[in-house]
Amino acid sequence: MTQAEIKLCSLLLQEHFGEIVEKIGVHLIRTGSQPLRVIAHDTGTSLDQVKKALCVLIQHNLVMYQVHKRGVVEYEAQCSRVLRMLRYPRYIYTAKTLYSDTGELIVEELLLNGKMTMSAVVKKVADRLTETMEDGKTMDYAEVSNTFVRLADTHFVQRCPWVPATENSDPGPPPPAPILVISEKDMYLVPKLSLIGKGKRRRSSDEDAAGEPKAKRPKHSTDNKEPIPDDGIYWQANLDRFHQHFRDQAIVSAVANRMDQFTFQTQTSSEIVRTMLRMSEITTPSAAPFTQPLSSNEIFRSLPVGYNISKQVLDQYLTLLADDPLEFVGKSGDSGGGMYVINLHKALGSLATATLESVVQERFGSRCARIFRLVLQKKHLEQKQVEDFAMIPAKEAKDMLYKMLSGNFISLQEIPKTPDHAPSRTFYLYTVNILSAARMLLHRCYKSIANLIERRQFETKENKRLLEKSQRVEAIIASMQATGAEEAQLQEIEEMITAPERQQLETLKRNVNKLDASEIQVDETIFLLESYIESTMKRQ
Repeated sequence: MTQAEIKLCSLLLQEHFGEIVEKIGVHLIRTGSQPLRVIAHDTGTSLDQVKKALCVLIQHNLVMYQVHKRGVVEYEAQCSRVLRMLRYPRYIYTAKTLYSDTGELIVEELLLNGKMTMSAVVKKVADRLTETMEDGKTMDYAEVSNTFVRLADTHFVQRCPWVPATENSDPGPPPPAPILVISEKDMYLVPKLSLIGKGKRRRSSDEDAAGEPKAKRPKHSTDNKEPIPDDGIYWQANLDRFHQHFRDQAIVSAVANRMDQFTFQTQTSSEIVRTMLRMSEITTPSAAPFTQPLSSNEIFRSLPVGYNISKQVLDQYLTLLADDPLEFVGKSGDSGGGMYVINLHKALGSLATATLESVVQERFGSRCARIFRLVLQKKHLEQKQVEDFAMIPAKEAKDMLYKMLSGNFISLQEIPKTPDHAPSRTFYLYTVNILSAARMLLHRCYKSIANLIERRQFETKENKRLLEKSQRVEAIIASMQATGAEEAQLQEIEEMITAPERQQLETLKRNVNKLDASEIQVDETIFLLESYIESTMKRQ
């Protein structure tokens, strides 16, 4: 765990949950697993506050607990899960792209609340969608429920582990912490619920004032509340499935850029790869190095409707993809017209290498990028060979190699002729270790995102007074519009914010949007590098 990762975790926890949760979370990240009282003692926080903070962290899957032999319960932070909070906007946008506004709000509610029952999610989403509809229109529970089922069928949401039912005859004392279990077949099993109803709009403030006091209202509703049909069956977003989707999108985009750039108005190669990935997205585990083998006939039958290419043309494209030097697609057999797989590990390796090349080019220039690609291709080169192959003068080549060496993009390997390692009798070979270079770049990406978050917080803090004033004015205008105020009155309220203040607000909004976009772009690089490192470590 590097300092850059700890700092980023600290910023994310503070931004999402506040200071106390951040204090407990960072302490667990630094120290590893600890029991409750030790956490309270080391952080100087009251036992009650530590319990509440741990409840929040466990609810959002950021902390796991484990019961040891002596009955001591220890809590351990999941740093990798904390860093996933950076990707929340991307998860939500993906759900919107695939399953429209309903899917977006379902995933958003699950990410914001950590774990929820299906009935609670459906009712909350239906209410939120009804709020945005025109007067007289409402969102039906059944429609939201259908979208939830589709998300579960494609594994974007999954059940949380639960406490198994025990027989009451067991005379022993209860365990110090519940043991949660779940079987593979139940993970995406949706309970059969008959949710009948429509989304409700919130009552306006004047209706609340005219009605009974708010404190009394819940008491009337709780007396005759029906039992929740899916009580105890909680759901969460399946982040691994989203990562699988992001990986597949990156592979399809890479194939389109490489194979389809000369075929105008057609994306045949990328569409074939997309079809293969779609066919194997449920059957292939997210960490598998290859997809399941698919026959040419199966691929032909599964191509999108209206995609008019013959079986012969498909076979030609598959042969072309299999013969490509990048080896994204491989042939694994000849039955069924030929069996094909997608080599996910090699695809991730190519994407990580392309990212490194891009960074070298942006940071050191095109000539350094040429040397970097040359060393990648030839594996090991002496300095004189680099000069000759790259056709760059000796002095410049030496300077560029040392720049990349000091930046840890390339490494130097010594091969001595004699045991004494004398420089005059030693070969010095330049090489690229993609794994170590990817780790170095990942570390820099974490530092970059932490800097972007700090800068965004600084910009917001500097203009706090102006933002509060703008929010007050907007609230006044909204309430006046609701009561049917005249245009002249609204104009007068709007003029409370002067022209220089309005310009300052526009600049702030533009800067914050730019910083947000930069965070998302850096996170895309982080995702590719993390996927490649994880895939490589599993193969070793």
